[in-house]
Amino acid sequence: MSQPTPPTTPERQALYAQLDAWISAHFDEEVAYLRALVQVPTDTPPGNNAPHAQRTAELLAAMGLQAEPHAVPQAEVEAAGLQSITNLIVRRRYGEGGPVIALNAHGDVVPPGEGWAHGPYSADIVDGRLYGRAAAVSKSDFATYTFALRALESLQQPLRGGVELHFTYDEEFGGELGPGWLLKHGLTRPDLLLAAGFSYQVVTAHNGCLQMELTVHGRMAHAAIPDTGIDALQGAVKILNALYAQNERYRQLCSQVPGIQHPYLNVGRIEGGTNTNVVPGKVVLRLDRRMIPEEDPVQVEAELRRVIAEAAQGFAGTVEVRRLLLARSLKPLPGHERLTEPLQRHGQAVFGEPIPTSGTPLYTDVRLYGEQGIPAAIYGAGPRTVLESNAKRADEHLVLEDLRRATQVVARTLLDLLCA
Repeated sequence: MSQPTPPTTPERQALYAQLDAWISAHFDEEVAYLRALVQVPTDTPPGNNAPHAQRTAELLAAMGLQAEPHAVPQAEVEAAGLQSITNLIVRRRYGEGGPVIALNAHGDVVPPGEGWAHGPYSADIVDGRLYGRAAAVSKSDFATYTFALRALESLQQPLRGGVELHFTYDEEFGGELGPGWLLKHGLTRPDLLLAAGFSYQVVTAHNGCLQMELTVHGRMAHAAIPDTGIDALQGAVKILNALYAQNERYRQLCSQVPGIQHPYLNVGRIEGGTNTNVVPGKVVLRLDRRMIPEEDPVQVEAELRRVIAEAAQGFAGTVEVRRLLLARSLKPLPGHERLTEPLQRHGQAVFGEPIPTSGTPLYTDVRLYGEQGIPAAIYGAGPRTVLESNAKRADEHLVLEDLRRATQVVARTLLDLLCA
């Protein structure tokens, strides 16, 4: 059941204006908070993210917000190929009868790479843009959500329900030890979920992702007597050709979700061989198969395994196939309109242009909330496209005016959902 649009009474408009004014008055503080978060590296891999959680908790405590630290057991962290994870929950409870709304942003990020004009952890501000790894995705929304919550509480209005801040650290590796771990252990069960995103659209659906590792085993031999070996690379090439041929077929399968086109497959990593004069005895491929919301992940994986097996027929060696990740797509759930309607309405009022709903070809850990039946939307501080922000590239940045306005949109939305 959708949330009725609140009356645009003069009293409500006055509260919106108070929220906007509080956010503007405290914006320098919000920017300083974001800069402090960017200045603590969270490169994943290697994934040593507990120090960032500790620093975040300290900054929150200074603002009067107590964060519960939930450390994932070390054995689980290391089994996932990471070093440390501590997820944070801030719980704020108000009167009875309203929804509990969780606001989730992730602190882990890909390593910075080369080519930065501004240091990746400098948090430099130039021409109204804040530079640094995760400035846009998604430490920005640590700030958006924290200051939207503070603005809401500054009104000292009677509220119903509650707000939780979920700051987690496993999005880059799939989210199972971030939101997935919190949900699995019963540490949270919100009624609605808002997750880190960008300011010019409200995302309600996203692709799924299947990642697999293929190990092609041959037999090493001297290149002068290649017949004594089994060339693993030749076997891998046959498989690669078959996999890439699938992409042409995928183009014929179009999604009906705006913003999402068709499935596709990428082979992102290849390792193998020991020297130029040695027949390679082993080649390892890692592939990423993006799934549109209409696809069945079980069928997608079965089809890929069939294609690999058929391509490997006649190869004298062996092929091992291992699933690394299965991230299901996000689909709109009944009740998501309670979030999307006020986000769109306030987004248009604040940004001065329509804010559409759409899907995204990315995958996120929001799907983990969706799998628990929690209606979700993706919205936060950022540009129209990932490309504009340089997210996951050199000189990632955030336009600070987008941060200020997105904070206003989220704060107004919380008011509509929780005001008694």
